Amino acid sequence: MRRNLFTWIPMAGILIQLVFCMPAIAANLKTTTTTKHRITGVVKDALGRPIKQVALSLQDSRGKVVAHATSNDAGEFSFNAIAPGTYAVVATGSGFKPATSIVSVSTKGAAPVALAMEAEKEVSLRVAATRLNQARNSLSPDTGGSKYTFTQQAIQELPQGNNTPLNQVLLQAPGVAQDSFGQIHVRGDHANLQYRINGVQLPEGITTFGQILSPRFAQSISLLTGALPAEYGLRTAGVIDIKTKDGLLDPVANVDFYGGQRGTTEPSFEYGGSKGNFSYYMTDQYIGTDRGLEPPTSGPTAIHDTANQGSAFGYFSYFINSTTRLSLITGSAVNHFQIPANPNQPQLFTLAGVPSYPSAKVRENQFEQNYFGVLALQGVVGENIDYQIAPFSRYSAVTFNPDHVGDLIYQGAASRVFRSDWGSGFQIDTAYHGIANHTFRLGGYFDAERAEIDNHEATFPAVGGVQSSSIPISIVDDLGLQTWIYSGYIQDEWKLTEKLTFNYGVRFDLYDGLVRADQASPRAALVYKPFKGTTLHAGYARQMTPPETELVQVGDIKQLKNTTGAPPSSGNGNPTVERDHLFDVGATQEVIPGLNIGIDSYYKKAVDLIDEGQFGPALIFETFNYAKGRVWGVEFTGSYTHENIYAYENFAYSVAQGTQVESGQFNFTPAELAYIQSHYIFLDHDQTFTNSAGVVYKWRKWMFSIDGTYGSGLRSGFANTGNLPFYIQLDAGITRRVPLPNNGGTLEFRGAIVNLNDRTYLVRNGTGVGVFANQFGPRRAVYGGIKWELPFTKPPSAIQ
Repeated sequence: MRRNLFTWIPMAGILIQLVFCMPAIAANLKTTTTTKHRITGVVKDALGRPIKQVALSLQDSRGKVVAHATSNDAGEFSFNAIAPGTYAVVATGSGFKPATSIVSVSTKGAAPVALAMEAEKEVSLRVAATRLNQARNSLSPDTGGSKYTFTQQAIQELPQGNNTPLNQVLLQAPGVAQDSFGQIHVRGDHANLQYRINGVQLPEGITTFGQILSPRFAQSISLLTGALPAEYGLRTAGVIDIKTKDGLLDPVANVDFYGGQRGTTEPSFEYGGSKGNFSYYMTDQYIGTDRGLEPPTSGPTAIHDTANQGSAFGYFSYFINSTTRLSLITGSAVNHFQIPANPNQPQLFTLAGVPSYPSAKVRENQFEQNYFGVLALQGVVGENIDYQIAPFSRYSAVTFNPDHVGDLIYQGAASRVFRSDWGSGFQIDTAYHGIANHTFRLGGYFDAERAEIDNHEATFPAVGGVQSSSIPISIVDDLGLQTWIYSGYIQDEWKLTEKLTFNYGVRFDLYDGLVRADQASPRAALVYKPFKGTTLHAGYARQMTPPETELVQVGDIKQLKNTTGAPPSSGNGNPTVERDHLFDVGATQEVIPGLNIGIDSYYKKAVDLIDEGQFGPALIFETFNYAKGRVWGVEFTGSYTHENIYAYENFAYSVAQGTQVESGQFNFTPAELAYIQSHYIFLDHDQTFTNSAGVVYKWRKWMFSIDGTYGSGLRSGFANTGNLPFYIQLDAGITRRVPLPNNGGTLEFRGAIVNLNDRTYLVRNGTGVGVFANQFGPRRAVYGGIKWELPFTKPPSAIQ
């Protein structure tokens, strides 16, 4: 027993220590096992939108509810004082199926919980399409520039409505001047326009007379100008951004018969709707007229001026899921133009076997083809990422067929010209909204073009510029060109304060074609809204513009030496890229509800300024460069809306000048080259003053509209030292809508008068740089039409 006693004495001591130490041990164990943590999270719907007032419960591993919470307006929730363990977060809300997420709480805490609740009723395609359209729009900001938008309603309210050609719609915007053959000039630039459909830039095609795109398929058309953000490059005088109609959001079925004087007929149709996850929109139109181009004669009826134009457009969309959409955009335009004859011209050359050939009998023609397609994958990832990936392709071709006899007699050369261009590539745009007050955008653009230029020319031998034989000779010149364009950009739209936004970024462009050139182009712009209804903006943009994919080689000039088709000069530097510094400052103000005014000014300093002109009988444009250029101007805009009346007024002042021709010198006479070498001259498309205005009044089911354009006249004379007289053209229209009984749809009757004041005016007078012949504006003509809007009541389907 003694041994056992001695054995238990140490054990008793240990027990005594444990008794005295137990409170401390218990306190320590309590501290270790009962440390509390916080579980946070957010609950959203299938489109990534936060859901408020959702009831949330936290269940432990035995299924016992240990905490409750409710989501706030941002969809956020939290559970406090939660012990380590594994839990289930269960969310229930009206109109949604219950959602569950498992969360583990360790000694270090818990990761945030993200719950996605599925609606009890499937999310409609209409909601999903609206969400994706908003995301797509966020990829294309216009911070720092000027934006003038024609809504679908505004287009309908023009005198000719949807039958108005796209170039004439754009003439109602500030800073847009008209030229012959359907051309327009924005802010003193020749062409340099970029066309986008649903945010995707179309590759360039050959310049044509016919309008490739129609306002008929547009849900809206915006003209963006000024110091644009970094994602806009290459063609930057103006960005024409078209949002298309969608058969899901704009279900439509109509047929339209329109026409009138000058042998004009214009039938068309629109059809769009949806079935399941698939939506579609299609439109087609034909235009036949006896006044297709601006003729060299002033009378209402031109000689040999018939045009036949057909175009089609389709937009097809499929929802892969509620946040991802695959779209196909496709279009075509096939046009045939007769070239107007100019009667009573003197015969300048002699052709063997042809003693007489009146100039009124000259028959030239031009055939044009354009086809394009865009496949766009667009969607959103969570709440913070928007993206669009779009491969594209476009083919265009122009064939000029001369009057072999007439052109030889009156021009000394007859050229059959064929030009084609096939461009393919892709565009990627992304936007990230995950950092407060910032939207980061990153993207790229790639385009590969292959151009074919064929010129088969008949001309006469000459000595000292004088015809030496009446038997023509033939010269063949065929050329293929390949160009590559690589572009990328990064930018940040930073909301410095609630009223002040700063957009800054940089883009990089590499052009490898007629020359090889690259440039990093920084962009920066501020938008300030100090008061309600007041917006101020200022921006700077560095820009690089590549030349058109077309070229006349030195060898071509040499082949024409000692012929009647020889150009005025022998110089022939290759066209090169243009580089600019552009500054833009402007403001808009809502004076009173419904009355808005604005002012915008700009200045561009250019090196290797690009210009184009028609230097011969073939209606094909040639590119050349001025070593230096300067362009500046100011624009005023105003609009007023009150109940049933809408009125607008736009006025612009512009100056565009260049000096020292450094490419395509063969197009100029030696005297002009010498003068331009030491003088800044006005560019041929410069128009000092331009104005557009219009009024729309609605009364019951009637609509009355009138709009007008004013121009101070394009340049003319030696080295563009003169200008044409001013002109004013007024157009008017009246529309009446008549609902048909028994749900038979609606009939819309439209009447329109073009050039209401029947003013005879010249767009061009055959003089000036790159101008070949007179072109007169349209004479007064009366048109009318009837459109039957078929009943279309099938509702959009839900996503399956």
